[in-house]
Amino acid sequence: MVDTMAMMLPFLRPSRTTRTAPRPVPSGPGTDDEVLLDAPDARLSPALVAAARGDHGPAAALLLATRAAAEWERRDRYVTRLAAFARSRPEWLDAWLATSPQDPDALLVGAQLAVDRAWRSPARAELLRELSPLITAAARGDQRDPVPWRLALDHARGARAGHTYFEELWAAAVRRSPHHHGCHVAALRYLATHWHGSHHECFDFADRAAQDAPAGALVQALPLRAAFGYLTDGCGPEVPRARLDAAAARALALSPRLPAADPWPAPMRNLLLFVLVRLERWEDARDQLRLNGPYATSFPWDQVSDDPLGHFLDVRDRIRAGAAGDPSWHPPGERGGRDRTGDH
Repeated sequence: MVDTMAMMLPFLRPSRTTRTAPRPVPSGPGTDDEVLLDAPDARLSPALVAAARGDHGPAAALLLATRAAAEWERRDRYVTRLAAFARSRPEWLDAWLATSPQDPDALLVGAQLAVDRAWRSPARAELLRELSPLITAAARGDQRDPVPWRLALDHARGARAGHTYFEELWAAAVRRSPHHHGCHVAALRYLATHWHGSHHECFDFADRAAQDAPAGALVQALPLRAAFGYLTDGCGPEVPRARLDAAAARALALSPRLPAADPWPAPMRNLLLFVLVRLERWEDARDQLRLNGPYATSFPWDQVSDDPLGHFLDVRDRIRAGAAGDPSWHPPGERGGRDRTGDH
C-alpha cells in the first residue's frame, strides 16, 4: 500500500432521526406518519447503542464478523457509520485503539474518523498528507479487504491524482473485490470530478460494471448514480432519455431482490426515488415508496436541500400526487432544470 493513501469518504450524517409529517397522510403505500432518517440496520444499531455507553465491544464484534465472512459492502457502510458516530462521541473508539492498537478493524474506523476530520478543515491537504500512515496500517490489517482501497480511490479524487496512478489503485481494489459497490462509486466520482461534464463516459463505466456484476449486487445500481450525477449537474452534453430510463430500469430490477422496508437498501431506494421523480415515472416511484417503507436517507436529498428529511417528505407528497394523476405540485428545488452539483 502506497503512503499517499490519506483520503476521505464524503461526509454522511448517521444519526437516527424521526419526524412526523406536517400534513394529513392519506392511505396507500409509503404513508406512515413517522419517517426515520439514516436509521441503522439491526446489526449496526446495537453497536451504536453500546458505543454511546462507551463500550466498543459490539462494534469490534460486528466488524470482525464482516471481515471473517467477507461482507465487504456491509463492512464499508458500518465503518463509515461508526466513524461518523465517533466524530461527536470518540471515547469508545479511543478506548478500543488503546486496548487493541493493532486491531485492523479499530485501525480502519480510526483512519476513517481521522480523514473525516481532516477533510472538513481549511488545512485539508496538509492534514491528509499527515494521515497516510494510518491508512496504510489499516490496509495491512487484512489483505483481502477492499475498503481501504475504496478510501485510496477517494483520495486519488481529492488529490487530483493522475489517471495512471488512479488505475494502479483501481487494479488493486478490484483484485480484492471485483464488484465492490463502494470502490465503483469512488471510481465514478473520480471520473466525474476529473472530467467534469463527462456524463457519457460515466455512464459507459457504470453500464459496463453493472453488466459484469451478479444480478443481486449493489453495483447494478451504479448507472443510477451516473443518472443522478447528470440530473444534478449543470454542464456537459445531453444524455438521451432512454439511457436515463435504462439506468432506472436496472435499479428497479435490483430493488425487489433486496429486503423490503429495511434500512440496508434504503440508500439505493432513496436515490432511485430521486431519479424516478425527475423522470416523472410516478407509478414506479409509488412502488418504491412501498418497498422503501419509513426509511429516508440524507443522500441524495441533502444535495438539493438543507433539510433532507423535509425534502423527502415533500417528494413523497409529490409522488402521491403524480401517481394520482396530478403531478403539478413541485417541492422547492425540484422544478425546472438540473440542480446544483450533487454527490456524484
